[in-house]
Order: sequence, then structure tokens, then C-alpha cells
Amino acid sequence: MRPQSLFPLFAEITSLSGIGPRLAKLFARLEVERVVDLLWHLPSGLVDRRAAFALADVPADRVVRLTLRVVDHQVPANRRAPYRVLCEDGTGRIALVFFNGREDYLRRLLPVGHTRLVSGRVELFGERLQMAHPDYVVAEDEAHLIPALEPVYPLTEGLSGKVVRKAAAAALAKAPDLPEWLDPALVAERHWPAWHAALDAVHRPSEAQAVEPDHPARARLAYDELLANQLALALVRQRARRRKGRALTGDGRLVAAALGCLPFDLTGDQRAAVDQILADMGADDAMLRLVQGDVGSGKTVVALVAMLTAVEAGTQAAMLAPTEILARQHAAGLAPLAQAAGVRLAVLTGRTPKGERARLLADLAAGGIHLLVGTHAVIEEAIQFKDLGLAVIDEQHRFGVFQRLALSGKGRAVDTLVMTATPIPRTLTLTVYGDMEVSRIQEKPPGRQPVDTRVVSLARLDAVVDAVGRAIAQGEQVYWVCPLVEEAEGLDVTAAADRHRDLAARFGDRVGLLHGQLKGAEKEAAMAAFADGTTRLLVATTVIEVGVDVPNATVMVIEHAERFGLAQLHQLRGRVGRGDKASRCLLLRAERVSETARARLDVLRRSDDGFLIAEEDLRLRGAGEVLGTRQTGLPQFRLADLEAHGELMARARDEARLILARDAELQGPRSAALRTLLYLFERDAAVRTLRSG
Repeated sequence: MRPQSLFPLFAEITSLSGIGPRLAKLFARLEVERVVDLLWHLPSGLVDRRAAFALADVPADRVVRLTLRVVDHQVPANRRAPYRVLCEDGTGRIALVFFNGREDYLRRLLPVGHTRLVSGRVELFGERLQMAHPDYVVAEDEAHLIPALEPVYPLTEGLSGKVVRKAAAAALAKAPDLPEWLDPALVAERHWPAWHAALDAVHRPSEAQAVEPDHPARARLAYDELLANQLALALVRQRARRRKGRALTGDGRLVAAALGCLPFDLTGDQRAAVDQILADMGADDAMLRLVQGDVGSGKTVVALVAMLTAVEAGTQAAMLAPTEILARQHAAGLAPLAQAAGVRLAVLTGRTPKGERARLLADLAAGGIHLLVGTHAVIEEAIQFKDLGLAVIDEQHRFGVFQRLALSGKGRAVDTLVMTATPIPRTLTLTVYGDMEVSRIQEKPPGRQPVDTRVVSLARLDAVVDAVGRAIAQGEQVYWVCPLVEEAEGLDVTAAADRHRDLAARFGDRVGLLHGQLKGAEKEAAMAAFADGTTRLLVATTVIEVGVDVPNATVMVIEHAERFGLAQLHQLRGRVGRGDKASRCLLLRAERVSETARARLDVLRRSDDGFLIAEEDLRLRGAGEVLGTRQTGLPQFRLADLEAHGELMARARDEARLILARDAELQGPRSAALRTLLYLFERDAAVRTLRSG
């Protein structure tokens, strides 16, 4: 159970004085619904009110603090005109301006002849100084009510900064003093404050740097969140390792027979990944390893070595792919290698005919099929293996954890190998795949053609269409990718359906159309027609991003490239350059794009290193945009900025591993504090994996 000390933090924000149902609805728009959410709702900036000036020296367009004597109230005859209060300080005059000001209120606030401290932004109105709606007006003995440094919070319509500041202060008052969960040596090394003091420093700043991500208080809070994340993942990994595995070792004969058919040797990265995988498979613990490889880096061959090793060890292997196109493509590529090794391979998808499916299931259950490649159909309840030893999951981000578990649950102590062709920055790899061991394949196998990438303005669309026509006339094939299926209202983007109509008018029935809204059979037909060369130009959405392999395709046109993520553009570019012909990628951009968009497209033009591109994408767009939280299960960090705190993520990963190496059940001196940390950041499920939890 959550420790009692944290109960006040997980109360609804309506438990705070002054926050009723109306304000609670507004706070909910900011994802602030409980007291703890207010603590995590960090200021995004500061207003510095420390500068005090005489009116003779006051600079325009700056927030200042002034000591003023009230001279006169100029009450407008017309309610629409501004209400002015004239003030002076002996060196000059200024008008305090109020729109829709109430006379009785303003005369009480600013009585004639009295001195007031005023803070707000000074501006010039013609030659005269004025301040519209001062932020603070207080008596001289109330100077403490004007904060020297005022935090500025993210807001929503109807919610003022004053209300959020008051609510944050009330939340701080509810925050208990908690036992220290961090290593004292780390706290001393980084000069970090204690948890409660760090919250105070961020929400009640005493220095302008308090909002910077590298400020000790801000970094401390970020590290707390990252450590909770990494400790939770480490506990999940520990539980997975407790799952009794079995050693799968082969004699190498099937692997040697299959690799002997390849026209090239494995790259150094491929050999390293194979060594790591075979070591995992040969251990008594169940394997859970991610192979992260750039476009065309040869992950499938690595997976084949693992699968053949499982067969050598007397078990079966299965590969799960997200689409039928990709499953059949994998099977077509693996079939000749499996045949050379004398191993039987079969394909199972949702469209496998009933009679063929029945025979396949019987053979699979009897052990007559050694390797099974398929889609979600593979994890259906009716599918039974004689002895599944290895599960390979391609394009991991297209599947959920439960689908991964469903496949590995079809055997006894099944090893799991996960593959992705989407390069992810190292920081995010720790975040998303922190429960797995990771192998990286960055080298390209020999024979892969470099792709000539160019950025072209949409103003030159006619010239691009002419170039496409020349490529088709020379017997080549072309992809044309659009960001939308149909025209979207308010977006100046040509949709795939419209572009297909325009290009078909020029090139006739040689133009195909493929997008995610087509039925499965229609998608298959469109892809098959392009693969066999019936259609020469395929207009598509990003449905072709992963796994489509047509060696004769040499041109990739991506329309409105500025609307895509860099990693996605890199994936799309990887669809060409797969044969022996020179290939090109044309990134069509709008005539007017931002400097950031230009910089991003230039990165793609200069580099074909998917990992470098992923790091740049993270730097330029941030983690949420790079990965898409919904698609990959990336945790929503409230305190940590993965770009600014990447080094802290790696440190948190190492510390989490060290904690569990010394105290696997969190029973030692720091255990209660570390469990509190997990509950504070709502990693309750991880606590429940502990035997005593």
C-alpha cells in the first residue's frame, strides 16, 4: 500500500483552500487534478521584480518596482475610456492605467496623498510614462507582499497566474518531509538539496537560474523521477529473469548451412549482436533482448541465426510481424536460407485458407514445422507449438506488452528477441526499452546503395513530376508519399487520394494507391501490383514506412516533408536503394517553412546514419514528438527533460541496477525510502513485483 505519509499528496486539489469544482475543471486541462500534480507543475519562467528605479531613470518595456506618491485620479466620463491615476516620486510622473476600473475600488487602493509600492511593466505612451494594470500595489509596510522573483506557470484560459501560484504554495505546505532515497555521495557530488528543499527552491525561487534544467534543485527533482522510472524497469526485468529459463545451445550446423548461401559475410555489428544473443540463449535465465538496427542493417539475418540455433537445440521458433505484407516478405527472404539448412518454414496470417491453416496447425503441434512466420494470427489461442523455444517480434513498437507475453506464453521458458528498425536515441532507449538488454546494429551490409537526398521547394512540383516520368520511362519504379489520405479542412496539404488522381491523369493505370484506410485485401493487391511491376508509381501514406522491399524502386518523393519526423523520413527513404541502381530521395517542402524545419531537413540531406538522425530529431523536436507517447508507451515525464537530462537518465539506470544488485528485495537501510520514491511517482506495480511487496 502507498505509505500514509503520501496520502495528502494524492488527495484531490479541491482539498486545498480556495479551489472549488469550477477551478478544478480548469486545472484538469493542465493535467493537474491532485495535490501532487501541482508539485510537478513546474514554473516555465520567472518575473524579476528586484529592479527598483526612480522615474527619471526608469527604462521602458521592463518590469520594475517603483515607490510612488498618488497625486490625482482622472475618472473618465466614458466607461470605455481608461481610468488614470497620476503618481510621482520627486524625479518624474507616471500614469497608472486601468481599463473598466471601478472608482471606489481604485480610490481605496490608491488614496491621494499616500505612498504606494507598485510593480509592473513600464511603457511609453507618446512622451509619457505609463503602467497598465500594475501587478502589485501595496503600502510601504507591505513590501514583503511583492515577490522579488515570481514564478510563471503554464496556464490555460480562465486560470490566472495568481491562482496557480497560490495553489502551488498550498500544495507545498502539504508536502511532507520524506526520508532521503538518493545515495548521499551523489547528493554531495552534485550539491543537490533534499527533496522538500528542492521543491521549495523551484516553486519559491530565490535566484533567476531556478527555472533552468541544470539548476541543482531542478536536476535533483528530474533525477528522482528518472530513478523511479529506471528502478521500476529494473524490478520488472528482475522478475522476468526469475522466470525459469532453459539453456538453448546449438552445434552451428544449420546456421553454417544457411549463412553459406549468403553472397556476403556478416558485418562486425551483426556478429556482435549474434554473440550477445547466443550467450543469452545459452544461459539458464529467459532472454529478453532488443536488436535495434538502422534501415537495411540486416536484423533479419541476425534473427535467423537465433531461430536456427533454437531449432538446433531441439525446439521451434516463431517470428511475429505487424502486417501481412511484412510477414510474407520476411518469409520470402528467409525461405531459401531455411531450405538450405533443411529446416521447414511456414507462414500464417489471418488470410491463410481454412484447409491450409488446419494442416499447418497440425504440423506445428506435431513439431513438423520448425520456423513459423506470421501476423497476430500466430498468437491466437488455437495455435499450439510442440515446443516453442524462441519468439522473435519484429517492429516492437507496433505491438503491446500483452501480445509479446501471449507469444512467449505458447511455450516453456521461451526466449524473446525483439527487433526494431526505428533508431531511437540512447536516452529514449533507456526509457522505452529499459526492461531489455539492447544490441545495436549500425553498420550497413555490403551492397546497399547510398541514396542521393535533395530538398526541393513545392514551387518546382512540375519539374519533379517530369523527373518521375523519366525514371518510369527508364524502367524504374517510384514511391510518392503524402501526409494525408484525404484533403483536411484548414490544411494546405495535398492528400494521397488527390495526388493519385493528378498523377494518374498523367501516367494512366501505371499509378497505384496505398493507404491505411483501404481494406486488407485492397492493400495487399496494391502492394503486390507494385512489387511485381504492374504499377510503376505508388502513391501512398506512411503505411509503406516499414518493411516494404521492392529492389527496382529507385525514387522516393515525400510531399510536405516538413510535416514528418526525421526518423520517419529516414524510414521512408530506406524503401529505396535496395537494388543495384542509383537511388534518389526528393524531400518536397512548402515554399515557406521555419528555420527549425529547414535545419531538420538539412540533417537528412547530409546524413544517412539513422542513429545520428534520431539524436538530432530529439534535439530539435523533443522526446514526445520523436516517439509519440501513445505509440511507444513512452512514460510522460513531468520533471525530467530527456534532452537536458540525458546524462542523468544513464546515471539513474546504473544506480537502479546497483541498488538491486546489492539489495534485490529492497529490504536494506534505504529500502523504505526507495519504496516511497516508487509510490511517489506511481510505480506501484513495480513495488508489487517484490516478494515482500
